[in-house]
Amino acid sequence: MTVLQGARVRLRPASSDDADARFALGTDPDIVRMFGVSLADAKPMTKDAAKRWAQGQAENPHAWVIEVEGCLVGEIKLHSINAEDKRAAMAIAIYDRSRLGMGIGTEAIDLLLRHAFFELKLHRIGIRVLAYNERAIRAYAKCGFIVEGQERETAFVDGKWHDDLMMGLLSTEYQMRG
Repeated sequence: MTVLQGARVRLRPASSDDADARFALGTDPDIVRMFGVSLADAKPMTKDAAKRWAQGQAENPHAWVIEVEGCLVGEIKLHSINAEDKRAAMAIAIYDRSRLGMGIGTEAIDLLLRHAFFELKLHRIGIRVLAYNERAIRAYAKCGFIVEGQERETAFVDGKWHDDLMMGLLSTEYQMRG
């Protein structure tokens, strides 16, 4: 699997050694809420869950650990890959609260997009994001994604229904950005 290196961010394959680092990051209720988990349902990270996470990441050929200064801070992956239509969906998570708002997610996304469009020769990458996750939406827009639609009341979080936004980026749009 390819290691993708940016100015501050390194995307690398996961290994079983990442379980301890993932366990140390724990479960931040505000972060998992951005994934659609109600605060009451946010469970503490356990050693077993961290091991399962590391194993699942390591077995996925399209999943990378996001590293900054040699430390695991999150994950990014392609999923739902359709080789015939040359499209995939993307997911990203920054688990280290101290790294939020620093452009790390934006840099990781750009590294993944470059790989997806130039190495994997994909034509389209899609993202689904909760409409209240404004930080993620800004990062996606900064990388060139545009809102293509809205699915109403798709997630029941903290006792309320919330919408999902569908965002997409085409390889031609990415290339035009330079």
